[in-house]
Amino acid sequence: MSIRQTKAWTGLLALAASLLLATATITRAATPEAENKAFDEARQVAKSGPQDIPLANQAVLKLPEGTTFIPQPQATRLLNAMGNPGEDSRLQGLIFPDGRNGWFMTVRYEDSGYIKDDDAKDWNADDLLKSYREGTEAANEERLKLGSPALLIMGWAEKPAYDAVTHRLAWAMISREKDAPLTAEKGVNYNTYALGREGFFSLNLVTGLDELPKYKPEAHALLAALNFNDGKRYADFNAKTDHVAEYGLATLVVGVAAKKLGLLAVGLAFFAKFAKLGLLLLAGGGAAIVKFFRRAKPNDPA
Repeated sequence: MSIRQTKAWTGLLALAASLLLATATITRAATPEAENKAFDEARQVAKSGPQDIPLANQAVLKLPEGTTFIPQPQATRLLNAMGNPGEDSRLQGLIFPDGRNGWFMTVRYEDSGYIKDDDAKDWNADDLLKSYREGTEAANEERLKLGSPALLIMGWAEKPAYDAVTHRLAWAMISREKDAPLTAEKGVNYNTYALGREGFFSLNLVTGLDELPKYKPEAHALLAALNFNDGKRYADFNAKTDHVAEYGLATLVVGVAAKKLGLLAVGLAFFAKFAKLGLLLLAGGGAAIVKFFRRAKPNDPA
């Protein structure tokens, strides 16, 4: 067994122990056969950095060394297998850190049109938070109908900050399942955006709240590694011909982004199994690790 494989299995054993302490549940879990198939397909198409990843005919992601990209449609199948049903035409792929635990990232492109950023200089973070909470409460009824847990927005982990020079936005929201105990581990989605002429990319890093300071630089490094193609940049906007989005940056934070919270904030067990198990599989663990985790995890309702 190689040194890399030894480290992977050592990490696996430690992770199995931590999963025994997890109290959150995964909604609509897939069968073991579906999980095996999804992970095997993802491993076969995985793209390891460094290499250029074209995205939506809009931009190129210079995938750095030490990370792996899972493209479509395997990315959606992987999400489905891990308890998140449905299709997302915006999803471009998933990013995992190679041989390390702690985070994963979704990459999406929204064909929204040109988003005016003039409201960024006037927005109030407290007002945005209030609107976000109200929107989440309204959406909880639908989440419960779909079998997903209701969510509680606890506050900002990082208030929205927009760079008018690079046209990039970042913010982070703390959330947990509404009925979870106060001591339950809290999740955080670190949301980064790159605005372009015809829409925007969202690169959303999912991790634990306590680990956000450690992994936030990786989110910014990946955001900086995404570059729009010639003619697709924000500065290339033509007011005479181009479509302008019906919403601005504030709505992007409290409205559009809130729709994605149901996918990303589904609990500790989902994150642990998906992010950490996924990177081990890509490192060569294979279907045996899936079976191992299904035996190790305490509560996995159908």
